Amino acid sequence: MDLLGRYGADLMQLHQDWDRLRFISPGPRTPAMYSSYLRGQLGKPDVIVLAAEVDGVVAGYIYAGLEGPDYMALRGPAGVIHDIFVDKTRRRQGIGRALLGAGVEALSKLGATQVVLSTAHQNADGQRLFALMGFTPTMVEMTLQLSGAVKQT
Repeated sequence: MDLLGRYGADLMQLHQDWDRLRFISPGPRTPAMYSSYLRGQLGKPDVIVLAAEVDGVVAGYIYAGLEGPDYMALRGPAGVIHDIFVDKTRRRQGIGRALLGAGVEALSKLGATQVVLSTAHQNADGQRLFALMGFTPTMVEMTLQLSGAVKQT
């Protein structure tokens, strides 16, 4: 779980690097707080936390859950993939595809008839993987910075 906490912080940093105004930055306590959060999710009947292991080392994880209707997201009950992350030294080896497939299968076994996820606009590699696995674009988030913030490219 400690390594998954570090991966959660790495995922946050990756997003922050893409867009410093939109995404929050991890801090020194983020890995411990994130691993504590995930530890608290374990054992919940509607949550999955799966890790991929390669040569005895955890190479990535997926965190998802079965959720009821979300009227703000304009959707009915669905499996929601919150996080999927593969260590940068292990990418392009099929680990993300295996994690995503296992996550979708686990959500299906929980009763999901639809699975949704969000991805950063800049995450072209992730979007290619999601499309290969059958996901189709349905929403676009747009952000407007206020209070004199400088737009970054």
